[in-house]
Amino acid sequence: METAEKRVPVLEIKNLTKSFGDNHVLKGFNLQLFEGENLTIMGKSGSGKSVMVKCLVGLMKPDGGTITIRGNDITTMGQKELDILRTELGFLFQGSALYDSMTVRENLEFPLRRHKDKIKDFTGTEVLVKEALENVGLAKTIDLMPSELSGGMQRRVALARALILKPKILMYDEPTTGLDPITAKEIIELLRTIQVQYKTSSIIITHDVDCARVISNRMILLVDGKNYVEGTYKELLNSEDPQVQAFFKN
Repeated sequence: METAEKRVPVLEIKNLTKSFGDNHVLKGFNLQLFEGENLTIMGKSGSGKSVMVKCLVGLMKPDGGTITIRGNDITTMGQKELDILRTELGFLFQGSALYDSMTVRENLEFPLRRHKDKIKDFTGTEVLVKEALENVGLAKTIDLMPSELSGGMQRRVALARALILKPKILMYDEPTTGLDPITAKEIIELLRTIQVQYKTSSIIITHDVDCARVISNRMILLVDGKNYVEGTYKELLNSEDPQVQAFFKN
């Protein structure tokens, strides 16, 4: 039987470093994401989570280390190559980040227009938009404006936009932040459904311990720019380390 050690990661970060002057934010961060896995990253504000994500999606250049996605090191890529690879990634921004001046339909069409080459073999833009909205339970919102939607509905539309190009890797930045407990639970369950339906591998950045409990296959605790500890939710929950325990005490 194939062991976890022999699996080839779909995404791997090795010894990632990033500083801003004398502020050393990432100090050798490492990560492996495997096929079909939900990997949760937790850490206090200022621990380096946001900087890591920006490096991961190519919005920021790391000072050192490598980021390999499906065998391609994005730290050595040109802009054109990076844009092509980004179609394999879906990203749910914290706060949804929908375009206020566009309808729901136009928000979902935006990445399709930007990556026209990606949809040559698809059945059509209209079909893709409706399919993505149906998969998050919001087909009837297609011609509404974001301001007409609740916070939870906006988060679902943003998830539909992240799924529109049918990426294999999804990244979620605080998917439940700002939502009431009931809506947050609905979003968590939706993320689990999406993983099965789209067969995705996912990285989830969160402060929400309940989200981590429900969705995680593995967890990484990021402290002071480095991997502090890694394991399952149960393993971290039962840890006697004071820094680890602090994340599970609310």
